[in-house]
Amino acid sequence: MRLGNVFYLSLLFGACWGAIVTLLGTLLALFISGEPFQPKVSAGALAGFVSAGVLTFVPPVKRQIGWVALSALIFLVVLTIATGVQPLGQPLTHFAIGQLIFSVMISFFSVHAVHLTVRGFGPDREKRYNLEVIGLRFLKGFGLVAFTIAVALPFFIMVMMSLKNQQLLLSNPLDFSLDIGQGAAALFRSYVELFTEYHFGSYLLNSAFVSVATVAITLFFAVPGAYAVARLKFPGQAFLSRSILLIYMVPMIVLVIPLYAIFSQLGMRNTLWGLLLVYPATTIPVALYMLQGYFRGIPAELEEAGLMDGLNRLSVIIKITLPLALPALASVALYVFMIAWNEFLFAFMFLDNVDIYTLSRGIAELNNAEVPRQHLMAGAVIATVPVLALFLWFERFLVAGLTAGSVKG
Repeated sequence: MRLGNVFYLSLLFGACWGAIVTLLGTLLALFISGEPFQPKVSAGALAGFVSAGVLTFVPPVKRQIGWVALSALIFLVVLTIATGVQPLGQPLTHFAIGQLIFSVMISFFSVHAVHLTVRGFGPDREKRYNLEVIGLRFLKGFGLVAFTIAVALPFFIMVMMSLKNQQLLLSNPLDFSLDIGQGAAALFRSYVELFTEYHFGSYLLNSAFVSVATVAITLFFAVPGAYAVARLKFPGQAFLSRSILLIYMVPMIVLVIPLYAIFSQLGMRNTLWGLLLVYPATTIPVALYMLQGYFRGIPAELEEAGLMDGLNRLSVIIKITLPLALPALASVALYVFMIAWNEFLFAFMFLDNVDIYTLSRGIAELNNAEVPRQHLMAGAVIATVPVLALFLWFERFLVAGLTAGSVKG
């Protein structure tokens, strides 16, 4: 059988996946166990190269689960031999069961990644289209892995550090393992101290009040404004529609100093009401822009039918337009809530009284030498989890609201 370019390309990508998965698997083992493991990237690349050759050598119709398992076994054997029986950079006599588990995981995920990359292609198919498909599959998988790591790794480290004490963090900063035997009280000590000693309960309430109020104010002005731009005819309508987002051309750092001076003279600088003037001013334009596209996508005949039935324009908006626009309203509300919840610059400049700190302002107060690092990480977790939960809960509305206004009619 004459081997084609697909086979040789699979060898290259097999080496790449072997190196990548070996690196990530060893680092994960290091983080979880705290043991001084060292990634054997070159050995992983060699094992991926060999196992990819074995896997791709057979035609796709014969590439069943047993053949994939055999390739994974070959990967494990090559990795073990190439590292001198030290697959994770430590002798197997040290942390043997853990090394075996992580080595099997590395072998499985490496071969599975190669299998997904070359699925449906054999060693003798050389069409240029096949090579492009395999290349795109590799890039897609690599991008997905890189994005997942970029998102999940900081959150994982943040959570693990928040559950440790200062002594453990100083003795081994790379040890993110947890001692479950110490009990829940010791594990969650940082969180308890945040609420009992650092006023985090009031920070949460202040942020919740400001964020919910910002959402209400933004929708109160953005809904009629977006409807007017999308449906009504008036002088300057086209200019207003195109210039809604001009406010974002001015950096917030440029506005904060004049606003600081003005709010100080008006007596509104050290109050939450000052934030409720600034936040909607930054969120209403983007809410107008998002909602007007959705309103244009709603058939005008539905509203005209309501007007013919005797409804006035306000009743049409309340009874017809808004119920149809619920996905867009939910996505805009979530987006505005996230902006207000995470905003730091204005809160840092305007708030001096610890009793009215928002969550982001309170977390910044923890970033000093007198506060243990685990308290700062616990504060970051508390700030992240509510928004993450809301995002996951409203994800379907967010996707529908962002895409519904992209096509007219």
